[in-house]
Order: sequence, then structure tokens, then C-alpha cells
Amino acid sequence: MNPLGTYRPGHSPLHRLSPGIKLVGLAAAILAISLAVRSLPALGIGALAVAVLYALAGIGPVTAWRQFRPTLWILVFIFAFQWIFTDARRALLVCGILALSVLLAAVVTLTTRTTDMLDSLTRALHPLRRFGIRTDLIAIALALTIRAIPLMVEIAGQVDEARRARGLRPGPRILVAPIVLGALRTADGFAESLSARGLD
Repeated sequence: MNPLGTYRPGHSPLHRLSPGIKLVGLAAAILAISLAVRSLPALGIGALAVAVLYALAGIGPVTAWRQFRPTLWILVFIFAFQWIFTDARRALLVCGILALSVLLAAVVTLTTRTTDMLDSLTRALHPLRRFGIRTDLIAIALALTIRAIPLMVEIAGQVDEARRARGLRPGPRILVAPIVLGALRTADGFAESLSARGLD
């Protein structure tokens, strides 16, 4: 099984789109979903739109499910929290928006090489260089942020697989703590890699 969010070669319409257009579209889509989804029918329309994007990208339901499956336990905890402090409808909307955002980020990373994404971001930010701003660092930060979304999903999946292998019941101590530690280790790895390349 390929890692989550790893580029998969293809010739679909999404593969052929420029990285810049996809990044702007991703930001716009997540913003639109966050602002427009206020009801369950709207959430259903958003889910249908994301399904169409995956179909256009030539990414089948099995791969799409692999992108989503590791987030289940995280969404369960968020759902429970929202249900306790708000209501079931609000909890479902919040979790639905989060799930769609993860899937949107995943479809971008699945159809875009990281190097192309970084080059596109650097070109877009180039005018800021005249003000002494390190646009290359900003581009790297943005690229890492987008890559980190499916990477965090992968960490959550690995933690859940380890839990099931040990026959443990899901719980905050069993799932949340290892996920947080995994995220911190990943962040340290990013920092060490950047420092090794002289990007302090």
C-alpha cells in the first residue's frame, strides 16, 4: 500500500492542472465548505462534489477510503465532544467538514508532485523578495503544511493498527497520546531535515 498523500502518476484532468491552480482551488474549496455547509443536505452536496473530484482524478473508492479510514477515530472523538457540548447535528456537520477537508488535501497531494507544488508557490511569492522576505521559506512552510495533512492521517492509522494488533480498546490514552507524540516526532524530523539543508 502506498503512503497516504503520496503522488500517484496519471493523466487525469486534475493531474494536468497547474499546481498553483490546484492550491488556490484547495484553499477556496475548504473555505467554501467551511462557510457554506450549514445543513445536512449541503454536506451531502459537498461530499458529492469531492467524489466527483476523485473520479476526475482517476482515484478509485478503495484509495479514497484509505485516505479517510485513519481519521475515523479522531472524528469519533470530535463527534463525541461536539455532541456533548452542542448537539448531534452540529457534531455531524463539524466532522463532515473536517473529513471533506482532509479528502480535498489528499486529492491535491495525490495528483501533484511536491517539487512542482514548491516551485509554483515560490513563483507566486516572488514579488515579495524585493521587500527582503525569504519567499523560499514561506513556500516550503506551505508545502509542508499541505503534505502534513495526509501525513497526520497516516500517523493516526498506524496508531490505530497498533492498537488493534495489541487487542486494546480505543480510548484517549490509547489513541490520542500516541498520535500527539507521533506528530511531535514528525515535526522534529521536518526541523532536522530543514536545518541540515541550511534552512534554519
